[in-house]
Amino acid sequence: MKTILLLTLSNIFMTFAWYGHLKFKNTALWKAILISWLIAFVEYCFQVPANRLGHVNFSAAQLKMMQEVITLVVFCVFSVLYLKEELKWNYLVGFALILAAVFFVFREW
Repeated sequence: MKTILLLTLSNIFMTFAWYGHLKFKNTALWKAILISWLIAFVEYCFQVPANRLGHVNFSAAQLKMMQEVITLVVFCVFSVLYLKEELKWNYLVGFALILAAVFFVFREW
């Protein structure tokens, strides 16, 4: 549970680092880059412990898959609430196909 919480916090910060500046297109690019790097530093402060703690119970591939699913969920919320963009049906189908990968990664064969 700690791993999932840390990955979620990490992804919230990373989503803002990668996409938050899109609302401020009049800001100088160098400022957007600097602020994004500062936000990304905080992201790493959650990501690295999440992977260290999580690797006790999960493989690296499973951790990566968890991170990708959390990223999609965080991004969808961010996109709708912060960027005010619509989630189109084809985006959701694409995300669902990525979620299907979870089945194959976490299933014991």
